[in-house]
Amino acid sequence: MYELNDVTKRYGNGRGSFEALAGVDLTVGDGEFVAIQGPTGQGKSTLLQLLGGMDRQTSGTVTYDGRELGALSEGELTRLRAHEFGFVFQTFNLIPTLSSLENVETALVPLGVHGSERRRRAEEALAEVGLTQRAAHLPGELSGGEQQRTAIARALVKGPRVVLADEPTGNLGQETRDEIVGLLEKLWTTHGVTLIVVTHDDLVATRAARRMRLEAGRVLEDLPMGAQIVPNARPASRRHSVLQQRSIGSLERRAAVEQLQTEPAGGMHHPMMPTAQQEEVPDGGRSAVGPMHDVMRIAPAVRPVAAREPAATIAHDHGSSHRGRDDRRPPADVHRLRTT
Repeated sequence: MYELNDVTKRYGNGRGSFEALAGVDLTVGDGEFVAIQGPTGQGKSTLLQLLGGMDRQTSGTVTYDGRELGALSEGELTRLRAHEFGFVFQTFNLIPTLSSLENVETALVPLGVHGSERRRRAEEALAEVGLTQRAAHLPGELSGGEQQRTAIARALVKGPRVVLADEPTGNLGQETRDEIVGLLEKLWTTHGVTLIVVTHDDLVATRAARRMRLEAGRVLEDLPMGAQIVPNARPASRRHSVLQQRSIGSLERRAAVEQLQTEPAGGMHHPMMPTAQQEEVPDGGRSAVGPMHDVMRIAPAVRPVAAREPAATIAHDHGSSHRGRDDRRPPADVHRLRTT
């Protein structure tokens, strides 16, 4: 499925440049469960960006299913992400003004799935992660574990071939962490997807069928299940880490509705969103993903930020009341998901 040959990724230029990836050779087979470990600032998230077609390598080749991702146009990459890649992130990246059900539905908008069929598939995805009773709740009314389960349902509802998870348990407690890892493992088994997880947590990584360690932009160890990985690299310098985080930070910012990068016909632009311009990256180039407003254009049109007030009570896994929800009237222009 994936084949990487001598892949490098360099940020900056001159004396201020550094290599986030330095000659990575890697093969990932169809249906594998791979965990990628390593210290902060050593290239893990950069590698995940390349695998997801969200950035381009400086040199080398990144081949997915026979296609060299670095040679595809922006439109081709957008369609590939929309159809074949599902993303799960540490900070969930749910749209705060949409319900759990509507957040899951957003993954189907660029695929042209409309109306009752879109809702049916979203309901099935939420049921699979155990959130049927939370379908109508906003993200702010969910616990961290429930938000991450919603994000997993959003990643899986379109039937992707690959799920890429960047620290999916990083913001969760131990008990919830174990539940989320168990859920990912179960879905990997039942759906047959290729699952690639970046994590600092050894307990998460040990659940994978294959573990690798990335340090200083190189794959140092690549081991099957049960093998012990022993860290031995010195920590990244503060400057290196800061520069790299600046360069990859846009990954989470634009991944909340990454699936929406293909704008359907009649797409609306919300007046609160920025005008079209590409994001700058440290080397003075442009982001591979494209204009930031394209990513978020549909969601604000579906439900403007000011349209709904937060609920008076925040829900947790063990339930809570939701005072004030029934008193709010939806605005007249928030029914796009329900009527298309």
